[in-house]
Amino acid sequence: MQLGVKWIVNRDITHQGFSMAAQALQQPSFLLANLKADTATKPFLQRCQELVKVIDDYPAKELHLIFPWLVESILGSLDGAITGWNLRFLQTRSTEYNIVMDFLEPGGPMLKLVYKLQAEEYKYEIPVSFLPGPVKASIQEGVLPDCPLFHNKLQFPLSGLQTLSLALNPFEYYMFMFASSLITPKNYPPGQHVSTSDNAYFVLVDVYLKYFLPTEGSVPPSPFSDNRGSVSPAPRAPSVPFAGYGIHSTSLLKRHITHQPSATADPAAQEIWRSEALVQVFVEIWLHHYSLEMYQKMQSPQVKLALLQYRLSMSSMPSQPLTPPGSGNLYTYQEPFTPTEEHVLVVRLLVKHLHAFSCSLKPEQVSSSPSAHSHTSPMEEFKRVVVQRFVQQKLYVFLQHCFGHWPLDASFRAVLETWLSYIQPWRYTGEKISSPTDLTKGVPDKWASFVQENLLMYTKLFQGFLNRVVRTDLVNVQNALMVFRVSKVFAQPNLSDMIQKGEQLFLEPEHVLHHRQHRVFLTPGHGGSFLSTRQPMVTDGVFRVKSHVYGLEGQDCQYKQMFGVELRGTVLKLIQIIAQARQTAKRISDHSAEVAANISFMSWFGKGFPDLNQTLNGGEVDDTGECVRKTHEFLERSLDYLCQIFRLNAGQLSQLMSTLGSGQDDGNSRQLPDCVQGENGLMLTDLGRMQIINGLRRFDIEYQGDPELQPIRSYENALLVRLFFKISSLFNERFRGHMEALCSRSDFLGRLGRHYLTSPETMADGRRRSPEARRTAERNRRPRLSLRTLASYRTLLMLLLVYLFGALFSFGPISSTLLILTGGFLYGLLITLFGDKLKLKFH
Repeated sequence: MQLGVKWIVNRDITHQGFSMAAQALQQPSFLLANLKADTATKPFLQRCQELVKVIDDYPAKELHLIFPWLVESILGSLDGAITGWNLRFLQTRSTEYNIVMDFLEPGGPMLKLVYKLQAEEYKYEIPVSFLPGPVKASIQEGVLPDCPLFHNKLQFPLSGLQTLSLALNPFEYYMFMFASSLITPKNYPPGQHVSTSDNAYFVLVDVYLKYFLPTEGSVPPSPFSDNRGSVSPAPRAPSVPFAGYGIHSTSLLKRHITHQPSATADPAAQEIWRSEALVQVFVEIWLHHYSLEMYQKMQSPQVKLALLQYRLSMSSMPSQPLTPPGSGNLYTYQEPFTPTEEHVLVVRLLVKHLHAFSCSLKPEQVSSSPSAHSHTSPMEEFKRVVVQRFVQQKLYVFLQHCFGHWPLDASFRAVLETWLSYIQPWRYTGEKISSPTDLTKGVPDKWASFVQENLLMYTKLFQGFLNRVVRTDLVNVQNALMVFRVSKVFAQPNLSDMIQKGEQLFLEPEHVLHHRQHRVFLTPGHGGSFLSTRQPMVTDGVFRVKSHVYGLEGQDCQYKQMFGVELRGTVLKLIQIIAQARQTAKRISDHSAEVAANISFMSWFGKGFPDLNQTLNGGEVDDTGECVRKTHEFLERSLDYLCQIFRLNAGQLSQLMSTLGSGQDDGNSRQLPDCVQGENGLMLTDLGRMQIINGLRRFDIEYQGDPELQPIRSYENALLVRLFFKISSLFNERFRGHMEALCSRSDFLGRLGRHYLTSPETMADGRRRSPEARRTAERNRRPRLSLRTLASYRTLLMLLLVYLFGALFSFGPISSTLLILTGGFLYGLLITLFGDKLKLKFH
């Protein structure tokens, strides 16, 4: 029965909307063969000129056959085998840059081809296996994702769900391939470097966003129309009109798969369907990097009900499995986390433009009554809902995952700026600051509702940022800058009050809400609608905040207040770390000033100190000093901003500073980090790790292995090192017992034996300046004969001088050797007799 249902659905779809494309694909295309042949023989400019002529001269029937090949040859294939034109590596200085931009711009030949095919209602398949992991797994489970982009698009082959595909119109297909080319791994030639600021892909994303999401006016109409006079088929079914956007059918998957002819498309939606499709494609492709479990938690209640109905219908069939064939385990799937810095920067560009697009909403539309929304233009309605409906949920999970998985280095700045761009929509209103006093007014009150509807974006991600920053080196100027950026944003007047007000609304007791009115928490992303006039408008701030938090974190979430006691303790810890890092930066700054003064003084003699800069991370003195000064400034201002955000007065701040200790700046910097004695030696505590990260204390790094097995130095003769090692190893192996017995004696001979057969480091005071395993220490303290000193060029030079000096006094080699051995023995004898007294005298 299940196979029969699939066959019927597939038959209907093929009969209604896919027969023409299937017949065309069976015919050979001589045009396609000629274009493929020209790719290997003709230069790039000539090929583009011929493509422009082909697009203008040939009918849609012929162009339909070359369209998938042309898109792949430009943007690359979904499996990464074809790289295309390498838009991500094409810089503005390249000779091909202007040619590519002219060909792919919104008014260029490529989009002209898309509109030409759009008028004929051609469809192109995208295998479900190339969709983002959570979407693919959800479809294979038999549930259509909660996104209109996938409605009425699924194609069922007879071979089973593993070969499912989406039938997209030409515009959707092109934008899908364009968005996927950012995240598809490709085998690019080695040595190529991505520059996000000026590469062709980044610029094209910006151009497409400004064209299809205009801040003024509407999207220009397509130059081609179908026979009925409509632009192109809208991507939504009649059951999901734009006025009721966000309301999905509770039917099973097979009921979603219905064909929609363009004649029945909603006329009001024709104005913005390309804008809507563009946003959906970008968001679905770029922001799907999380587990399937999280994806299903964000599904609307209606889609969850569809999944339940599907499972119940399948369980009523004894011979059928509970899940469709090839579905896999729905709850154990986890897509690997792969966003790159370039990926995040493109997402930030999308966020910034969507804010500018939404902020261009006319003031009368913002303040109008609910009944007036039905009389506004579709573009204005789309501006009002685009951020909350499409971006909020997926971007929150995307950023939260980045905060938890991104490396602790300066590349996190891209994630940070994306987050800060989203939580500051008032920066993209287009309003110019008329006077300096506008800077002190803070966030306008009209943005309070945005802060409440995005409360977790402020509070939860701020907590994630704190967890990262306490584990980073704040003496590094890039890390200090990130702390400064976040603290400056949250210190804007009124913003902390808005966040605190949102938390108070969320924490309002449930019984108070029931006395007001009984409602179900539904947000537009979870079954509610921003545009539907049939749904009651959620105007109560309490319900708005609770719907947002429960929608993203679930009904059982344990909310941690940003201004609560626990987080306040973390902030106080961060303040201490900032103060410690500031002291370290000051110490480095003073040291660099001394180095610069010494170099300036020695320059009078034509000399310098080339090795002094090595202590300053390998940088130049002037550059390092400037970075340290910036670090000190960033940390100083960050302290002020954090005190403003969490309302810390001067007395509380001075009390925190006093806990650092007055002698920490100089004395403690020369001590060991905080450690505890473990079974295998010293072990760092959390305080010790923090001291190392911020440069407050450090270990004197030294070699702690077998002294005889150290790497051969540049001042040693490699042949002699190996020869003496073999000689000393044979001697130590044969006379080990005798040497240990000699060194264990407490008389004069024992002391003399320990002088010659034990390393000086272990004889000094036994103090370990860095962690060392007990077994290693015990092995290195065993008595042994070491001849490695004789392999040093300096020792060989001294011996040569001694022999030459002896020759001047008519001493032969044997006599000189006896004198050297006698002198060495007498030196050891004197050290053994008077060494302890000399130590007491000088200490």
